[in-house]
Amino acid sequence: MTTTRASAAWTRYLVVAALFLLSLITYIDRAAISTAKQPMAQELSLTDAQMGVVFSAFALGYAAAQMPSGWFADRIGPRRALAIVVVLWSVLTAITGMMTRFGPLLLVRFLFGIAEAGAYPGSARVFYNWLPVGQRGIANGILFSGGLLGAAFAFPIYAWLLERYDWRIAFYILGIPGVVWGICWLIWFRDFPREPIVHETTRAAGDEPGLGPLLRSRGMLLAMFQYFAGNFTFYICISWMHPYLLERYGLSQSEAARYAMVPLLCGAAANWCAGLIVDALYKSPYRAWSRRIPGIAGFVLAASGVLWASTAASAPSAILGFAVATFGVEMTISPSWSFCLDIGGRHAGTISAAMNMAGNVGGFASTNAFPLLRGLTGSAAAYFYAAAALNIAAILCWRLMPRLGRAEASASSSEPVKVQGS
Repeated sequence: MTTTRASAAWTRYLVVAALFLLSLITYIDRAAISTAKQPMAQELSLTDAQMGVVFSAFALGYAAAQMPSGWFADRIGPRRALAIVVVLWSVLTAITGMMTRFGPLLLVRFLFGIAEAGAYPGSARVFYNWLPVGQRGIANGILFSGGLLGAAFAFPIYAWLLERYDWRIAFYILGIPGVVWGICWLIWFRDFPREPIVHETTRAAGDEPGLGPLLRSRGMLLAMFQYFAGNFTFYICISWMHPYLLERYGLSQSEAARYAMVPLLCGAAANWCAGLIVDALYKSPYRAWSRRIPGIAGFVLAASGVLWASTAASAPSAILGFAVATFGVEMTISPSWSFCLDIGGRHAGTISAAMNMAGNVGGFASTNAFPLLRGLTGSAAAYFYAAAALNIAAILCWRLMPRLGRAEASASSSEPVKVQGS
């Protein structure tokens, strides 16, 4: 029995590690276009406004496909769903290097966003199938730290590729890892563990609400708004931060790439910290606050950081502000996704996707708001003030959200519910 449990635990670790690698690849592919902005815009004769539309095309496609991709993972299982979407977006990454005109580039980035939309809802369904409630905080932290590390390494990796090849060949190369991952995942992974996971719930058997009531619930609407606010702040780090540093402080490509890594690495650390805090609080007498405390603390830091960045007179000072803001925003990720798994149950993929959809509407708004507000006011400060206001509103959202969703249970009232394969 001990050997069987140890084997099951190691398999869970490998599943989380595989999804960490997936998240790493996701953001390397996603953030590379920010580093490629200058040579791409120069060769294709694109203005900043057009590049803003290209950046936001990804966010729009990503947001629009969230709920369909979550339903897709719930319907056919995360094994096949993730393999399909990862291979698809990797091919589109390579196709990005073939673009010669604005229109086709816009379409490819929109389709790229649709394909990448399946990554995190599919991962959420994996966690629901494979992990008990008390381990989901750190699992989500590990997963999303991979995304931040991928985004951080995308800047120097792509800068290194640009020194040796042109931007087109660099995109061809970046398409390879995802194809390899998708094939390996399809061969190795199974939708359910051999030993079904026992979930705690306070609901009576057969009393689980349908998808519609869940989506319309107060907690879900608040979760969606706070995720919108968080992504509004975060998206500058993978879209406009790198070119902003280049232009505002007169940095070289390599200097801007090194600086741009710092906030993202801080964000990766924040995911681990928040994940550990979520699980530690869940196992403590403060279980009911295990999602709310990291969420509130994160948005306090995010609001402070963007206000700091708005007044920065030097590149190091600006990066410090971005780092604080990113650390804060990323502290809210693990509690947000854990909350969705709490309330989502068998709809975990779709519920998580709905929240992520709202978040990426925030990303779409952010990528367009930055050049728009700077053009209207002559300064980037207006963008930072807008982001700070949204972060403050998100603090209120967490204060009003239910203390714990479906997973809240005491030893005396919980009923074990097994997740079985279909």
